[in-house]
Amino acid sequence: MASSNWFDTKNLPALSGVSGLGSLQRNVEDLVNLTLDRTVRLAVTGLRQSGKTVFITSLTHHLLSGQELPFFTPVKQKRLMGARLLPPYVGDPPAFPFDTARAALMGEKPAWPEPTRGLSSLRLELRVAETGFLARQFSEYRSQQVDIIDYPGEWLLDLPMMAQSFEEWAAEAIALARSSARAEMAAGWLSAIEETPPTGSAERDRAATLAELFRRYLKSAQAAGFSFLQPGRLTMPGDMAGSEQLNFCPLPPANGRLYALMRDRFEHYRDQIVRPFYVTHFSRFDRQVVLVDLISALNRGPAVFEDTQHALKIAMESFRYGPSTLMARLFRPKIDTLLFAATKADHVAHNQHHNLRLLLEQMVHDAAGHARFEGVQPVFMAVASLRSTDMVKTDHHGQALSCVRGLLKGEDRETVLFPGEIPPDLPVEEDWADDRFHFRDFAPRRLRQNGAEQTQHIRLDQALDVLLGDRLT
Repeated sequence: MASSNWFDTKNLPALSGVSGLGSLQRNVEDLVNLTLDRTVRLAVTGLRQSGKTVFITSLTHHLLSGQELPFFTPVKQKRLMGARLLPPYVGDPPAFPFDTARAALMGEKPAWPEPTRGLSSLRLELRVAETGFLARQFSEYRSQQVDIIDYPGEWLLDLPMMAQSFEEWAAEAIALARSSARAEMAAGWLSAIEETPPTGSAERDRAATLAELFRRYLKSAQAAGFSFLQPGRLTMPGDMAGSEQLNFCPLPPANGRLYALMRDRFEHYRDQIVRPFYVTHFSRFDRQVVLVDLISALNRGPAVFEDTQHALKIAMESFRYGPSTLMARLFRPKIDTLLFAATKADHVAHNQHHNLRLLLEQMVHDAAGHARFEGVQPVFMAVASLRSTDMVKTDHHGQALSCVRGLLKGEDRETVLFPGEIPPDLPVEEDWADDRFHFRDFAPRRLRQNGAEQTQHIRLDQALDVLLGDRLT
């Protein structure tokens, strides 16, 4: 795989125009901050509906307010002086919509914010009081810059394509579409490619038609809960929405202009879109959060659950791990901290959080083993970025049940229900046969400005400590 090199001249911007100068300034400032260990690049990803937008919004909100973070080391030590948002550099990815997302959660009738659909970023500066005698002789405080990069987990699934030819990728994609779990959703596209002659006129029009049928199949699979969907930008196009370069799809081996056109567009996508994303952004991450919605995967049944597990395995294989050193950060950045977080922990009773964490660990067992081999110990947590429920005890025929109370989506008043149990290990056949997984979705509670009442999240402060605590001690 390609890797970025800070001093590789082909990666430097041209010195023409404001954008080029801005990018050069950014590279210089990045280099200075990295040399002084002042910057950490925190990447946040997750498959669709995993809660990335709410996670980043809530994390930033609580850092700015300094409230409700008792297990975050600088807060526990009473050293966190404050945090502030920093303006983006010229050439940065689009800004993460923090103000809009927070406004949606803080409204009189709070609503889940619109999810981000492409690459975005947010820059924070945290200031902590110095503790060491020698350090205090130079300054009473120090600052840590945190660059949060938000990107769709679906884009991770494209990274293995960098090592594939069109023929290899097409054979795998067609075989997957013909599998029993997907064949019905892919039927229209499969029929179309089988009936398409390898030669003929109007190749571009035919390519657009076949690509649209392929896109519909992928969107149908996505709506059904499937996650392993390539190319990722056909379902999450970001700023490429409407681009003709996305008008390609797998085809059986053939000779002809249509096949050549599809192959050329695949190679362009692989070499000009996927690879630059890896070199420019992905390969420079220091710390990685992977959010996983296990509750929805269980609700959808065994085929979707197994597909989610496969998607996570493929995605994690693309990470480059290794202990963090100054030279590594300067010349060959690697992920030195990896957090897997099972989201929506508030949707189940507190006594199920342990099982939620164990199940997540089982799902990514192989990928976690690779990280450990490279010297990085993954951390697993069950979290809720914004708590939507309270835990309550109810009596059922003399037996105490752990239940949750909250506002279900689409309803107008809170209710108490027994949400069900999370298996501590991968579900087996009888688990699915019993049809035991029926977890409900809840509407958000209003995000408050201060922490006067019950904590508004579950373990967000512990997640922060894993991700940033060592940089602020």
